[in-house]
Amino acid sequence: MSDNSAPAMDYAAHEATYEGFINFSKVGTIAVLNVVLCLILFAFGGTAATVFGWIMLVGTLVAAAIGLALGAKGWIPSAAVFVLTGLLAILTV
Repeated sequence: MSDNSAPAMDYAAHEATYEGFINFSKVGTIAVLNVVLCLILFAFGGTAATVFGWIMLVGTLVAAAIGLALGAKGWIPSAAVFVLTGLLAILTV
């Protein structure tokens, strides 16, 4: 016979995991776009663009770590670094 002893669904843990996945997806997508901008700086810029590219690449890693720690609003630091990198790419390339 069937034994109905399966545990109930833990919806709080499910929601927390889903929110973490969505946050990681947002931060990761912006970080990858920022790495692409840094590669553009490396490829098409001069010495100043290469220096700015390295600085912004390190900034991307720091902003991604901060963003993952923040939670739901974690995409904001990565987006700020992305905008700054875009401005530097426009000015130096």
